[in-house]
Amino acid sequence: MERDNHTVTHFILMGFTTDPVMQLVLFGVFLGVYSVTVVGNNTLIVLICNYSRLHTPMYFFIGNLAFLDLWYSSVYTPKILVTCISEDKSISFVGCVAQFFFSAGLGFSECFLLAAMAYDRYVAISKSLLYSQVMSIKLCAFLVAASYLGGFTNSAIGTKIIFGLEFCGDNIIDDFFCDFLPLEKIACGRKDGFQAAVFFLLTFNVIAPTLFILATYLFIIVIISRIGSTQGRLKAFSTCSSHLTSVTLYYGSILYTYTRPQSSYSLDMGKITSIFYTVVFPMLNPMIYSLRNKDVKEALHKLLK
Repeated sequence: MERDNHTVTHFILMGFTTDPVMQLVLFGVFLGVYSVTVVGNNTLIVLICNYSRLHTPMYFFIGNLAFLDLWYSSVYTPKILVTCISEDKSISFVGCVAQFFFSAGLGFSECFLLAAMAYDRYVAISKSLLYSQVMSIKLCAFLVAASYLGGFTNSAIGTKIIFGLEFCGDNIIDDFFCDFLPLEKIACGRKDGFQAAVFFLLTFNVIAPTLFILATYLFIIVIISRIGSTQGRLKAFSTCSSHLTSVTLYYGSILYTYTRPQSSYSLDMGKITSIFYTVVFPMLNPMIYSLRNKDVKEALHKLLK
């Protein structure tokens, strides 16, 4: 623990356990998860870029989601792996700022991108004959660019808020990465307006996209209910099932972590839920969008041949 009368120059990431055996076990688990994440997302990107049948608006968004997941996981996992096998568990103040900025930027961007994908599914079902014209390349590129711009703009605001606090005592972060709640717990001095600022960021970047997605799917359900045949309804719903699964897992874990009252917040439980949306979820997405997708499986079969 580093203490001085002025500022903290580096932080100590406690991780999950101090047991050497468990650290080696966790190293193997995280290395395996990260390897699958890198291979899965890179493969999905290669397939979408190289096979013409996948050159549609839906796969354009899925490819960008895979790109986001690849880098989102890479912000955390290498440092987790080093922490598991090294006695040096420190991260510099600048490194902590950079990790927070990029992780928040990529995480917020993914929230907006999933909302854009919900609109894409709405157009595909409600205006199937005009789908390609409505979801033009320009519109798709604009939605993706807006997702990145909104995500990193809000990340810059969040970074200014959290590192605008004073860190003058404890430098031990009881977590595996630099995040809002663990950093706020070790900050000293006045924290006026901090909770309000976090609530604003959560509302704008998570709750608002969630409400938009819910509203979009209400419209989709109404449209599907008007389809005459059962087979037609099932086919229409199947085009949304992967996206709906992805949204439920990602938003569910984030909302569970950040919307609980502080009185019931546990750092240990926070670690478990945050590891899901930061490390596990990026690994699951390629599986969600490929296992039940005929076009992706055909493209993968051609690639393997």
